[in-house]
Amino acid sequence: MSEVKFTDDELKEVKSLQTNYLNVQNEFGQLALAKIRLEREEKKLSKKLAEVESTEKSFLDSITEKYGKGTLNPETGVFTPEKS
Repeated sequence: MSEVKFTDDELKEVKSLQTNYLNVQNEFGQLALAKIRLEREEKKLSKKLAEVESTEKSFLDSITEKYGKGTLNPETGVFTPEKS
């Protein structure tokens, strides 16, 4: 078979398809980077949450040791001990 030359319209279509593929690949790359950044942020927040939970547990343990079991009204600061 002898060589065939594509028409200008066919060449434009080929170039358009190539451009579209490159754009999609670029968007996938951007999405992958965003995912990596999000995972980093998730790890940071998980660490902060663990720290807050640890602080809360220590505080509650010390308050329970000091006052015993009961409930606190955070609005008034009044602690009501549990009835034994």
